[in-house]
Amino acid sequence: MSVVKSIEIVVPEDKVYLAGSSIDGRVVLSLNNTLINPMVKVELIGRGYLQWNEDVGADKDYSRDVVCNNKADYINKTKTFKIEGNWLDSGTHTFDFHFTLPARLPSTFTSRIGYVSYFLLASCSSRELILAKKKKYLLALTTLCLSLAPSMISLVKNIFCPSENVTFTTEIDNQTGKSIKRVVFTLYSNVLYVGFTTRSEPRTLEDRNVLLRLEPRLEAMPFEVTRITNIMSLPSLLPVSCMSLANEIMEIRYELVGTLYLPWSMSSIVARVPVLIGTIPTADMEESGSAPFTRAPSPLLC
Repeated sequence: MSVVKSIEIVVPEDKVYLAGSSIDGRVVLSLNNTLINPMVKVELIGRGYLQWNEDVGADKDYSRDVVCNNKADYINKTKTFKIEGNWLDSGTHTFDFHFTLPARLPSTFTSRIGYVSYFLLASCSSRELILAKKKKYLLALTTLCLSLAPSMISLVKNIFCPSENVTFTTEIDNQTGKSIKRVVFTLYSNVLYVGFTTRSEPRTLEDRNVLLRLEPRLEAMPFEVTRITNIMSLPSLLPVSCMSLANEIMEIRYELVGTLYLPWSMSSIVARVPVLIGTIPTADMEESGSAPFTRAPSPLLC
């Protein structure tokens, strides 16, 4: 029978930890027998890893796959508990711990290319022999404080939190002489991965995915200005926008794209506005500029 019956990490379930916040919990160790020279510790670890294959020479007579990868360590802290007498009796023992996250760290993230993860790792050992260990993953979000430039789509505010409603107003100045009846809004996530080949050559990979799509009812009459207000509900868990690649392995951006389809034409007009996904919106970011959807001389084609 093993000396260690079980080891558990107790922290609030499903809690999201912001950058710079504290993590308080306890390690619960249950022993079947007395343990001599025990070492009980808990580690807070945050790391990221990317990997993808890139086809080199596809336009030539030969081609080969090159593996691109990258990794980063964001946090590594250890708390070793002091044990009086250097022994533990059989039964249950609890050890409280406290960690503080760095003020700057990327959000928890996972995709087919890579991940950013944070976890607690508790272990119990004796004479350098590990008797038991337990891992518990955490959800972390970085904080954000940025502003937006004026755009053709007007947002009610500049920063949104996961699970919030993105409310926006579109102004359509119809100078076509015909009714416009179709507009489509799409919220994209754009992730730029940064890696290196085995020869240390830098490589990047951009992954663009549709998060939300909305096609509201529209009747924009000829030679009139029509204003429509729409709402998109964000998922409850989203990585926070990350606009800087300093000490990072990826860059995360969100973009709201409005596509206005012109009547009796293969052309369309496209308006784009960055959407910032943050954690705690600030009061001085509640205003954003806006400009109308107008008929351009050379519209973008779909």
